[in-house]
Amino acid sequence: MLSTSQTAPFGRVVSVRGSQARIGLLGSAHVTPFNARATVGQFFGIRTSTTTIIAIITEVSCEGIAAGEKYIAVASVDLLGEISNSASGRFQRGVTSYPTIGDTVDVLTNQELRTVYAPSKADQINIGTLQQDPSVIAYVDVEEMLSKHFAVLGSTGVGKSSGVSLLLNEILKVRPNLRIFLLDVHNEYGRCFGDRAVVMNPRNLKLPFWLFNFEEIVDVLFGGRPGVPEELEVLVEVIPMAKAIYTQYQNSDRVGLKRVDPKTTGFTPDTPVPYRLVDLISLIDERMGKLENRSSRIVYHKLISRIDTVRNDPRYAFMFENANVGGDTMAEVISSLFRLPANGRPMTIMQLAGFPAEVVDSVVSVLCRMAFDFGLWSDGVSPLLFVCEEAHRYASADRGTGFGPTRKAVSRIAKEGRKYGVYLGLVTQRPAELDATIISQCNTLFAMRLANDRDQALLRSAVSDAAANLLSFVPSLGTREVLAFGEGVALPTRLRFKEVPAHQLPRSEATIATTPTSFSGHDINFVGSVLERWRGATSHREAPIDPTFGERFGGSVQRTTDAPMLQPSLGLDPDRFSLLKKPLR
Repeated sequence: MLSTSQTAPFGRVVSVRGSQARIGLLGSAHVTPFNARATVGQFFGIRTSTTTIIAIITEVSCEGIAAGEKYIAVASVDLLGEISNSASGRFQRGVTSYPTIGDTVDVLTNQELRTVYAPSKADQINIGTLQQDPSVIAYVDVEEMLSKHFAVLGSTGVGKSSGVSLLLNEILKVRPNLRIFLLDVHNEYGRCFGDRAVVMNPRNLKLPFWLFNFEEIVDVLFGGRPGVPEELEVLVEVIPMAKAIYTQYQNSDRVGLKRVDPKTTGFTPDTPVPYRLVDLISLIDERMGKLENRSSRIVYHKLISRIDTVRNDPRYAFMFENANVGGDTMAEVISSLFRLPANGRPMTIMQLAGFPAEVVDSVVSVLCRMAFDFGLWSDGVSPLLFVCEEAHRYASADRGTGFGPTRKAVSRIAKEGRKYGVYLGLVTQRPAELDATIISQCNTLFAMRLANDRDQALLRSAVSDAAANLLSFVPSLGTREVLAFGEGVALPTRLRFKEVPAHQLPRSEATIATTPTSFSGHDINFVGSVLERWRGATSHREAPIDPTFGERFGGSVQRTTDAPMLQPSLGLDPDRFSLLKKPLR
């Protein structure tokens, strides 16, 4: 690293335009192209009379330089901030004193880089080191990163998941009481946070069906397909009445009390109050019995069949286990999901891989919506960070795909959540497929290697910083290398995430070897064992979990006893399978 005390400067300013400048690089015995290493992404200092302007190289070229000229190359730089020449020598973003033609340019010293990246607050976290100088630690301002949302973007295999684990573990160190809710799409974060996290999955989750709003429960009943209009009309009418009946029953002091008209209670299909499925089916059945036209009764019969099919499916037990028992457990559910009180475990990891495919979008919608609504109605007194892995699945840029209410719930957190202490962290490998409005609300971006042109274009449009030109080398970033932009970092920075301890590395619950085993026991007994586990996941008689299954049959699958068994989605349609239908009365 060259010092500012050298006799010959590194270069001189040859032109200035707005927030950009061009520097002529000088050749001398002290400064040569070999030892100067003037490359894209490197920081330099432009020395003025009052400040040292921090500039970053975005392009270097020797084209157009005639032989015999004093400059050996010309570099384009973006002006990012400045260090005062006063005794305090503090760094600030933005430029107040622009350079002039002929101002000298030097490589920033190690001390100057440390001044730029020195932590200015107590809750800044160490996430890695600068690519230009590995001895300089890169810090992130937790308050700025959380309060204005953040996103981690990168292709598969670039270290994105380990980067998320690093960020969240570091956040927990400085904010031990911050509640964190992580949507774990591939069940890979269960071991990353030790005893500071509670892992939830279909086996231990209790999410009553009555917490689902109308659009969400329709999505569940119709298996992700659009609802039948005639059946939806019936549901819109009877769900509020079922809620009124349950509320009236709970408030009655003695049997035989005169019932009031449920229509006058003011409930809507979206009001989060309990109701029982037995009451819902009874109301539908009552209306079906009043119809004389057989063809009209089929609509009611199909609706009852749908409800019965989903209620009796063991994969949906987390929703319908106590469907007819009742009980207002909303406070217990929210306390459990969002760690209130935390009791030393402020983080929830929601493992989604074990849920039926048809219901995942609805579950995510309920969780996002409840997180926001609780922040809203509690006036944000207990902040929550909601981290959404594979965010493009739930907030797609294509309005014709995905589940609309889920996109709406995520968007609401992105746009308004910070007002109520609900912060958003997005993680995706396909930012081009993510709703542009949502990602534009993330003011701190950690961009890892992205090879897709559309992803790079969206990232370029989302970055408003002066160093957006740095995005041109996003495709060439190495593993664990990051371009950090936005409010959470001192400057747009190329850095390397620090090593994550082995016990904090994300890994799937099942690790599969690509080389087939040579074990000769793959016979009828092996197939029978697989079928027993398969059927157990989709029947009331659930097969016991065998953590040694893979080892016994010579495979590499290792599953912990607390991990959910992946449950295949059967996609049963009561309209197609006559055995699931009840006979007409």
